[in-house]
Amino acid sequence: MTKALSLASAAALALSLAACGPKAENKIDAAANATSDAMAAAGSATANAADAIADAVTPTPSGQEFADKAAKSDAFEIAVAKLAQKEATSTDVKKFAADMIKAHTDSTAKVKAAAASASPAITPNPDLTEDQAEKLADLGKLKGADFDKAYIDGQVDAHEDALSLMQNYAKDGEVASLKAAAGDIAPVVQKHLDMAKALNK
Repeated sequence: MTKALSLASAAALALSLAACGPKAENKIDAAANATSDAMAAAGSATANAADAIADAVTPTPSGQEFADKAAKSDAFEIAVAKLAQKEATSTDVKKFAADMIKAHTDSTAKVKAAAASASPAITPNPDLTEDQAEKLADLGKLKGADFDKAYIDGQVDAHEDALSLMQNYAKDGEVASLKAAAGDIAPVVQKHLDMAKALNK
């Protein structure tokens, strides 16, 4: 409330100086800049607070939950990439899809090995979620440039989610072998996200 009042006061000061000549104009500019800076700072603080709250209320997944999410993510990526190799019109998109099949097959093997070495051992569940299955079905209805755009748009979103999963588990995960695997996989996912964003442009 105090910050809001101070912003209002700065704005009122600017208005009250409006009829006072060149010096007043400089003061008005300074007041306006101060008001703008204060509002930007307040907005930044609010955004940071929101991020902190989101982190606090999103618990780190258990080893089983992480393994399942990683397995489903890989399975979805491989499925849509195989579809892209058939339906994509852009050679760059087809190449990206081929890279995704190889990378996510490698990721699947890495997570499986890490899960198997956990104590007790964990078995990842790669079955697609209902949301993933719907996205795959919707993508299969598209052709040509529409397919290319939808596939790459989806790849940006999917790799943002996967990167968050890997980075968070690498930082706070409870199963050492899966934590190490997440740390190894995260930079690869970041590379894929950068590639998808470049194609999206």
